[in-house]
Amino acid sequence: MLVNATSLSNLMSGRIVLPGERDWDAARQAFNLLVDQRPAAVALPADEGDVAAVVNYARRHGLRIAPQATGHNAGPLGSLEETVLVHTSGLTSVSIDAAARRVRAGSGVKWEKVTPGLSELGLAGLHGSSPDVGIAGYSLGGGMGWLARKYGLQANSVTAIELVTADGHLVRADHSREPDLFWALRGGGGNFGVVTAIEFSVYPVEELYAGAMFFPLEQASDVLHAWHELLPDLPEELMSWASMLRFPDLPDVPEVVRGGSYAVVMAAFLGEEADGRALLRPVRELGPVMDTFAMVPPIELGDLAMDPPDPLPYLLAHHLLDDTSSPAIDDLVAAAGADSGSPLNMVQLRHMGGALARKAPGAGARATLPGSISLLSLGVTPDEAAVTAVEASLETVQEALRPWRVGDYPNFVEETVDASGFFDAETWSRLREVKALYDPADMFKGNHHVPPAEAAAARAA
Repeated sequence: MLVNATSLSNLMSGRIVLPGERDWDAARQAFNLLVDQRPAAVALPADEGDVAAVVNYARRHGLRIAPQATGHNAGPLGSLEETVLVHTSGLTSVSIDAAARRVRAGSGVKWEKVTPGLSELGLAGLHGSSPDVGIAGYSLGGGMGWLARKYGLQANSVTAIELVTADGHLVRADHSREPDLFWALRGGGGNFGVVTAIEFSVYPVEELYAGAMFFPLEQASDVLHAWHELLPDLPEELMSWASMLRFPDLPDVPEVVRGGSYAVVMAAFLGEEADGRALLRPVRELGPVMDTFAMVPPIELGDLAMDPPDPLPYLLAHHLLDDTSSPAIDDLVAAAGADSGSPLNMVQLRHMGGALARKAPGAGARATLPGSISLLSLGVTPDEAAVTAVEASLETVQEALRPWRVGDYPNFVEETVDASGFFDAETWSRLREVKALYDPADMFKGNHHVPPAEAAAARAA
């Protein structure tokens, strides 16, 4: 079905971009350049009223809506035929209430627009590895960041969400208003409306001990084993990642690591330097070639992982793992270490547990994550030959640790899958009931789809 751009444009102050227009490719671009988004139109609302106008237009004309801000994790959306991509990148208001330790951000706001101001105030949000990621989408899917073992998922720190629902109304959902909708949004993704703003709690952090130790990739076995042996005794105040990284020889890669291959242990510790050094001593005793650990303000966490800031083509794979064994580490190094011939740019193990495993009172649909380690592997794919090689290597890595797989983290799953597998049966049933109550016609297309419960949808109709 075609979108009448003139009719829709007359209802809003923002823009509508249609196929064939000069900036069509820029408007529809996802962060992963392998994802070829082809919606019926892209709406660029300027405010909440514009969002409501687009939703009302779509409902009247039998179109679906796919909300998007930064284009991260766009692959699970699948086909966007007869779908309007509502790009909320123009909703960028930010306010910080330092006394209440609370932030309100428009749904187009990226973490990089909030973390500097928070850091200056001695505060930190629960952002992930990249400051370029949008706060809203990250939060709706869960949000596992550097302080997660202490404070849990970002979704559990969300205090209110404003969104336009299928009837075209702007709704505020929190613990007392629309509580079922508020519960579903915190883990159920963009399936229940177009989020226009999000409020969330932040935490007092003036300084923390954080950084990375780099070792030659040939030392990966020793490094990963030493890190793995530390995990059972580490406090919740310390979040650490162990990775095998191959940096391309490209200008946007930091010069100090450009073109190099390393085993890297990164960590953030909510404590003093002496305690942090003691906790990580067994890894440091292996003799890193570069050690960046220091007491730093929380803004430094945004660049710690050195994630690429610009869109690029890539493939990734992911598992959540139960307690792994030493042979599992050996198998992983054999699959992606220095002698493997692997083309993967990153194979990363993130320590979980702590608050990630405890359901907080009043938590949303994504309350916890199973397992003790998250495995995330990625390879950049500039051409078809690279796609073939990366696909094969990703499968080899996945197979090496498949015996320990206990689930997945939706924000790391970048393909269309049955989303029921992300939840227990009771949570999935409740999500579908809420979907049927607020979107019985299934107009909203979240990046991991929650369909309305049939019986409830029939009653609502």
